[in-house]
Amino acid sequence: MFGLTIEKLVLVAICAAVIIGPHRLPEHAQRFSAAVRRLTLAAAEARTRTIDDAGVAFVRADWQALDPRQYDPRRIIRDALREADAPPPVAEGDAGIVAVGEPDTTPLTPRAGRWVVEGSSAHPRRIWVPDEEVVAAASS
Repeated sequence: MFGLTIEKLVLVAICAAVIIGPHRLPEHAQRFSAAVRRLTLAAAEARTRTIDDAGVAFVRADWQALDPRQYDPRRIIRDALREADAPPPVAEGDAGIVAVGEPDTTPLTPRAGRWVVEGSSAHPRRIWVPDEEVVAAASS
């Protein structure tokens, strides 16, 4: 606060004790504490009046929605990878190929398989590899 450290505050207190003197120091300390107490109460009252008059609580809620700390890149990437881990749905029978203009009425079922990560660590690629049973059934 204003570049004041504990060492500087002790030095100011010692200087005040020397300048004011030991006889008047308790009286001045009492006045200082009363002034700080009044200032604190006035600041709290001004804050509550501002919130009541201007609706700062409503504005504060808007600011919390825009808080950049909620956009943690690690969390965003983790959520995106969780969504990508779910295999995309595929139509049975025709491997999902639909002619243009033809409505797709086949029920969608998830494919059996797993994700494989290949490439370098700087540029990994995730590839969906279907299970062997599914590949054998589709080829026959």
